[in-house]
Amino acid sequence: MNTAQPVTVGIAQLVPVPGEPEHNETVATEAIDALAGQGCSVVVLPELWACGYRSESLPRDAAAVAEPVDGPRARRFAALAARHGILLCAGTFVESAGGLLYNTALVFDSTGELVLAQRKVHLYPPGGEPEVFAAGSRFETVDTAELGRIGCAICFDGDFPETARELAAAGAGVVLAPAAYETDAESWWDTLYPAHAITNGQWWIMANQQCGPGVPMLGGSRVLAPDGRTVAAAARGTGEAELLLSRIDVAAERERVAPAVRLLAHWHTAG
Repeated sequence: MNTAQPVTVGIAQLVPVPGEPEHNETVATEAIDALAGQGCSVVVLPELWACGYRSESLPRDAAAVAEPVDGPRARRFAALAARHGILLCAGTFVESAGGLLYNTALVFDSTGELVLAQRKVHLYPPGGEPEVFAAGSRFETVDTAELGRIGCAICFDGDFPETARELAAAGAGVVLAPAAYETDAESWWDTLYPAHAITNGQWWIMANQQCGPGVPMLGGSRVLAPDGRTVAAAARGTGEAELLLSRIDVAAERERVAPAVRLLAHWHTAG
């Protein structure tokens, strides 16, 4: 599915407070309301915004907000998507299923239906994730009215070229990327993702946490075009939440770069 109309995308770059899920949810809800009120038809939140991401307390913080994908917090965000009539990537939730916890991105369509639940496949060892979460097994895609076919890459998932390639092979022209990307990996953020966009002709819509007390997150949420250009970016290292808006023409830009993508694909196959 291709989208023929330009859309306004909104990213909520949040500063979650670890161990304060009610406060974090209030802030996230207000951000969605504000972005929808400014005309966004797509809104993306960061990774683990409800519990925050502080490695030393992550096991406790994650367990405190865990729920099934149809749990009460998820239902509240489904209702938000329906009320505003938006495609909402509600960041990642701590999903409880079968006695395990997963770091799972939830995407709701404009009617509030859950259309994609993507479990994080690559767990980040320095953050202690393998001791907290079970890993997902595959990447999924879904067709949307606003962006065409999309997939999700959750933070560390996106560091691997194979992730972008697998999603592209499944037809995803847009990747939504909720993240809690740390300052120490800034060079990866700046280098890997434009390369993914170029080599796969994909849009990357990346919502990162901003730094908070004792949590060295990078910020720098952004929208990358299929030629690797940054078309909109949020601040880094301010410790302040920020709302980022970008008007994008998904289909036109993908069509423009298609010859280069075919050329790269030819040489990749030939090699």
